[in-house]
Amino acid sequence: MASDRRDQAVHAALAQGLLTEEQPVAALLDTGGIRASATALKEAFAAVTDAPVLHAFAVKAAPLVPVLALLHSEGLGAEVASPGELALARAAGVPAARTVLDSPAKSAGELHEALALGVAVNADNLQELARLDALAPGRAGSPESAAPAVGLRVNPQLGGGSIGALSTATATSKFGVGLRDAGARALIVRAVLDRPWLTRLHIHTGSQGIPLPLMARGVRAVWELAEEINAVAGRRRIDTVDIGGGLPVNFASDEHTPSFSAYARLLREEAPGLFDGGYGLVTEFGRALLAKHGTILSRVEYAKTAGGRPIAVTHAGVQVAARTVYDPESWPLRIRAYDAEGLPKSGPAVAQDIAGPACFAGDLLAEARPLPLLEPGDVIAVLDTGAYYFSSPYGYNSLPRPAVHGFTAAAAADGGGGAVRFTTVRRAQRLDEIVAESGGAYAAALLP
Repeated sequence: MASDRRDQAVHAALAQGLLTEEQPVAALLDTGGIRASATALKEAFAAVTDAPVLHAFAVKAAPLVPVLALLHSEGLGAEVASPGELALARAAGVPAARTVLDSPAKSAGELHEALALGVAVNADNLQELARLDALAPGRAGSPESAAPAVGLRVNPQLGGGSIGALSTATATSKFGVGLRDAGARALIVRAVLDRPWLTRLHIHTGSQGIPLPLMARGVRAVWELAEEINAVAGRRRIDTVDIGGGLPVNFASDEHTPSFSAYARLLREEAPGLFDGGYGLVTEFGRALLAKHGTILSRVEYAKTAGGRPIAVTHAGVQVAARTVYDPESWPLRIRAYDAEGLPKSGPAVAQDIAGPACFAGDLLAEARPLPLLEPGDVIAVLDTGAYYFSSPYGYNSLPRPAVHGFTAAAAADGGGGAVRFTTVRRAQRLDEIVAESGGAYAAALLP
């Protein structure tokens, strides 16, 4: 079980010196769990369609080159949204043909680079399509050419979920062409008919906090648009639909729910013609692939009491869990308590705050959380943090980025005796690197 592997890894991390006074925060990635999620994703869609499917991992969820290389080895591509993310995907060996570029603000230079490399591009708006016309004027004459695929992002304007910041299909979302805006549908149809090289449509309704039925209705809306375009054209002008990602994650337990298979079956029910083998598909899942397989460890530096409430002061806070600190109701995280040896801590549950090191009062990972009473030297494990947490750090107080270690845990039945092997995914940031990033080479730049 994942929880057993996690306990093994925490104990081994302490035993092998991965958490020290000098490096009091460390992040762990369960590589076996990541591989299992990649397999579950591929099998879920293979069960509902015979058409080709490119599963492009959303790099923003874990911009770490070894993670991208691992997923590439499992048959996944990459969805990138900036020059930096494209560079990471290339460094990981992800081929251009298995890379998709999305972003609402691509520059002409970014578009030119993507087309030159052979990266698929999803245009965000009609102005961007006009820019693509100018960048590649020869494309229109040869729809069967080997040029990179180009799509157009459509906003079905179906509404949002429980987290407004992650709801991308609202009436006024900054993403895509609003399908319900006056005259927009006709403009989209004409844009495709005028461009033989425009062969894809792209949809993404949002992610965490978006109910699955809403996501499925968004996919249905773009499928119906594709069918309309193809009917007007008299042939299959749209041959591929990028359905985005966004599968929510359960942060309340170790259960992987909703599952990829449940979502794929729902999509098949909602938009059956999209899965009959006639359309190619692209997915862009991120959080759902990685979140459950990451754990942040931190030493408890002090244990104090204020106003009658115990407070465990740790080294993990806003710098690794910005979303949880600033919006704890939307982004709650589970926390497990371990002793100084890395063994699960026992004892009666006591409501206590788990505080981070940053210099503001709200830097809390949990408030009044029932846990065995923590003491200096104990260790907390912050669960479900494999996506958008330690891989996307926040530089408050110039706190260093923690080391990230991948691990494999062999069960005793496999002959490994429960042994855990760690590999470095990213080393801890050094203080001289913080100084360099903060203009250290230009210390006298503002002096007279």
